[in-house]
Amino acid sequence: MEARLQDLRSEKNPKARIKYMNGHFVTTNAHVNTYIDMSTVKCRHNNARETAKTLAASYENIPVSTIVCMGETQVIGTFMAEELSDHFRGSVNEGMNISVVTPEFNQMGQIMFRDNNRRLVEGQQVIVLTDMLVTGSIITKGIDAVLYYGGKVCGICAVFSNVTKVAGMEVVTIFGNQDIPDYAAYPAHDCPMCRTGQKIDAMVNGFGYSKL
Repeated sequence: MEARLQDLRSEKNPKARIKYMNGHFVTTNAHVNTYIDMSTVKCRHNNARETAKTLAASYENIPVSTIVCMGETQVIGTFMAEELSDHFRGSVNEGMNISVVTPEFNQMGQIMFRDNNRRLVEGQQVIVLTDMLVTGSIITKGIDAVLYYGGKVCGICAVFSNVTKVAGMEVVTIFGNQDIPDYAAYPAHDCPMCRTGQKIDAMVNGFGYSKL
């Protein structure tokens, strides 16, 4: 399958690059016709830093105290915190000690923050960051968790997003449907690929894919 992966570079920043391949893939919430590989921007520090720089540019003038990282985006989130606090001279976040937090999923699939991390969310200005948004359902759980623990969501961002808004807020993203125009997501019970008997290639999530 790796041979089918194609490179996709951002016009905003060529070093923010991802890979993708067409097929029939199953996520937690949907069936999709394209697998998007984020390994480069999530695992390689130089690409992660450049990705973070591109995303952080939208928050130069928005107070940020915490970045909640979903979808294995901790490296990008850390570079975003550094970019916001150190590199935008004269911005509202200059000199801030921004927290980078990874939430936990309990056995019910709900997002929670342990007691030692609650202070990093409660009363804080929070960006919710993820690798990709397909339907928006996962990021909605993140938003709900931040609000439950007393935080205020000041931004939503993703490396790739299939949606432009979640909970009435604009999604800041690097890649979207304009970059992969044939990208489509379907409910599991109403998937046209399943109806035509197209074999499922792999199960996919924030960690990658597992071939079937």
